[in-house]
Amino acid sequence: MAAFSISAMQEPRRALPYVAPALALLAFVILIPAVYVLWLSFQQSTFGRAATFVGFANYAKILADPYFWRALGNTVIVVLVVVHVEVVLGLVMAVLFAAGLPFRKLLIAAVLAPYAVSEVGAVVMWRTLFDPDTGFMTRVLTGIGLPPLEWSVVPSHGLALVALLSIWLHLPFTFIILYAARLAIPKDLYEAAEIDGASAWQSFRRVTLPLLMPAILVAMLFRYIFAYRLFSEVWLLTQGGPARSTEVVAVYLYLEAFRYNDFGAASATGWLMVVTSLLLAAFYLRRLYREMFARAD
Repeated sequence: MAAFSISAMQEPRRALPYVAPALALLAFVILIPAVYVLWLSFQQSTFGRAATFVGFANYAKILADPYFWRALGNTVIVVLVVVHVEVVLGLVMAVLFAAGLPFRKLLIAAVLAPYAVSEVGAVVMWRTLFDPDTGFMTRVLTGIGLPPLEWSVVPSHGLALVALLSIWLHLPFTFIILYAARLAIPKDLYEAAEIDGASAWQSFRRVTLPLLMPAILVAMLFRYIFAYRLFSEVWLLTQGGPARSTEVVAVYLYLEAFRYNDFGAASATGWLMVVTSLLLAAFYLRRLYREMFARAD
């Protein structure tokens, strides 16, 4: 037993030379820049001027800025809509595809196709489709009696179009995670549920949903983190306008850094994003931890 314990303790030391290059690369690419940005968040820094220590002044400035809170509110709204709609659609599609739809291979290729489209190309395409004057989708909406999306002048319409675009772009990611998890569920469980007289809804609620919960939590964790950093869709579509009313936190950070040249405030905004992302990740990781160990017991 003692020899086994000593051998187990030596295993990480033996593996260290093999993983050291990867750890060094991670430190160079992630850790060192993160520490530098943290240091910069406590400085007053701009072009042509040496950085001077200002303590938490940058954080106080950001937290007192109404534009930051508007950007944060927009981010929260878009993220909540995008992530939950994606999860619901991805779950429904995963269940339907696993049930054996006709032309399943062709439909899977069609579902995954948006992931191959660049964000710039997707924004150009959606701008054309929803052009307030000549867009095809605008004519469709007016043809069925619905108002068009005035996304260039109405903030809520702009955020709605951003949410739709983000869902279309990233739904394949959520779908493929849930679909793979659904295929991993043994068929014997459904046969047993059918023998016990369970309906399709009962099988979904008692078998599919509990077994998919870890995959759902993983998908929601990654999509919350990625969606919280939403930038390109907003910047390429509205650039935060009109009057900065459709800004999200990532756009706010970009403007602080590259329009107002306030690198300290931009760094403080970045670390506020990191902290909130970590808090969000901690909640989902704890849920995932409980789910995994509950099954182990």
